[in-house]
Amino acid sequence: MAPTNTHTGSQSHAVASIPEPAATDPRDSDFQFRPIGYIRSPFDDKFGIPRQARLAPAAQARLELLPPYDRDEACSGLEGFSHLWLLFVFHQDCLTAGWQPMVRPPRLGGRAKVGVFASRAPYRPNPIGLSAVEYHGRVRERSGLVLHLGGVDLLDGTPVLDIKPYVPYADAVPEASQGFAQAPQEARWPVRFSPQAQRELSQADPENRLQLQALIEQIIGLDPRPGYMDRYPERNVFAMRLHGCDIQWKIATGHALVTRIIAGTQQRPSGYTRV
Repeated sequence: MAPTNTHTGSQSHAVASIPEPAATDPRDSDFQFRPIGYIRSPFDDKFGIPRQARLAPAAQARLELLPPYDRDEACSGLEGFSHLWLLFVFHQDCLTAGWQPMVRPPRLGGRAKVGVFASRAPYRPNPIGLSAVEYHGRVRERSGLVLHLGGVDLLDGTPVLDIKPYVPYADAVPEASQGFAQAPQEARWPVRFSPQAQRELSQADPENRLQLQALIEQIIGLDPRPGYMDRYPERNVFAMRLHGCDIQWKIATGHALVTRIIAGTQQRPSGYTRV
């Protein structure tokens, strides 16, 4: 519609007729999101991944951005931030497994149930996760723009939907109540290495570039087993994969003992539990 002129005294005003927005019901909407990049992390399977970000500082990762998001100007200004929020998708079986309204969180030993919205369980109505991770800068590589991260709790290959800077004055709430997650998780036991595991460690990470020893100590020390495993004391040998290596360990008296570090194998050792 053409503007209509109205007059009040000597002033003239142009009044435009603006159409009302079409009424939409968000319940009828479908949302589609494309990953902006993928995580490359040391965690080759879910067993062993820290239950929260930054529990294992040695867990370093790369976020490889995809075109057209791998532009330096899209990340301009991140250099002033020490931490980032990553919005990601719980992939693999989480995409198809469905969800339940009640779950058993590890903090309650896998024995008590809470509502899924009171937990950080990966099996959710929409399998979306949020992690605050350390930001160690970005580099331009032949494959594209890469962000270096630390203290991650993300499976290798995790699709990332968005990046946001962590802003302490707004994002940290020291007086917030913590529900059933009262105390920070602490190391449950010291971690030792058998002579054979020490030799294999020096071969798998000779220059300590991967920080493999520190990563193994941090993860096993926090006890990655599900809480219900305490009910099965006879199951005391375990295996997990980190940086393409099979890490085999067992629970001994007062400590955990790493028995083997086998590089480049996908074969599951017999007698070892992968939870």
